[in-house]
Amino acid sequence: MTNPQAPEGAGDQAPTPPADPWKSFRGVMAATLFLEAIVMLLAIPVVGAVGGGLTPVALSYLIGLAVLLILLAGLQGRPWAIWMNLGVQVLPLGGFAVYSGVGFIGVLFAAVWAVIAYLRYEVRLRQEHGQ
Repeated sequence: MTNPQAPEGAGDQAPTPPADPWKSFRGVMAATLFLEAIVMLLAIPVVGAVGGGLTPVALSYLIGLAVLLILLAGLQGRPWAIWMNLGVQVLPLGGFAVYSGVGFIGVLFAAVWAVIAYLRYEVRLRQEHGQ
């Protein structure tokens, strides 16, 4: 006799494996890089209107940085990606040479990446302790 409450094939399914915390973590890092690239592109009209003017160097810097951040978003599956993300934050910090507002964006995102690195450390520590 069959159990009327159990759906068909319920006993055939294997238990689902535990969720991979690193997969979602890679998504967060890629999304943060995309957000940073968008903010850099949105800084173009601000630099043109308020800053010292949109020179070819400033425009190349902002567009090049945005392209680099988008390319890095595709590399988040690599084991060295977090360190590359932290290292590339030196470039937005150099935005003070273009306009102080761009440098401030660099400071904000450097802080965001510091928090992400701390969260990575905590997840790894908890995973080593079996939590």
